Amino acid sequence: MSDPKTTLIEAAHAAAEDAYAPYSDYQVGAALLFDDGAIIVGSNVENASYGLTLCAETVAVARAFGEGRRGGLKAVAVVGPKDKGDGAPITPCGRCRQTLNEIAGLGGTDPTIYCVGNKEVREVTLSQLLPHAFGPDHLA
Repeated sequence: MSDPKTTLIEAAHAAAEDAYAPYSDYQVGAALLFDDGAIIVGSNVENASYGLTLCAETVAVARAFGEGRRGGLKAVAVVGPKDKGDGAPITPCGRCRQTLNEIAGLGGTDPTIYCVGNKEVREVTLSQLLPHAFGPDHLA
């Protein structure tokens, strides 16, 4: 049986296979692990107008919210295509960091982010990726 980290990374790889990326040919998958063991996945969805493209992490968070999840985020795995770039670990973009911060903030968590590359998995916390983040507490 796989450990949770491996399971999460495998789920992100499987999600990347469902990406709709006809313009960039850069398939990204994300998998979110919640405190009850649930894994929610997403893949990038491109659009001909580019600006309307949705990143994998944003799709996964939207799915989680659609299922009624409000917090409880423990970990996230993000993977890109194995044959693109230099094989370095992929990290969430700024928008996705903020989107992940929103759901994490609702549960008061600082999830581990597994940034997956061809030969390395970089483990960082969300607060390391997005220091001094703006979140729901700022609106209270």
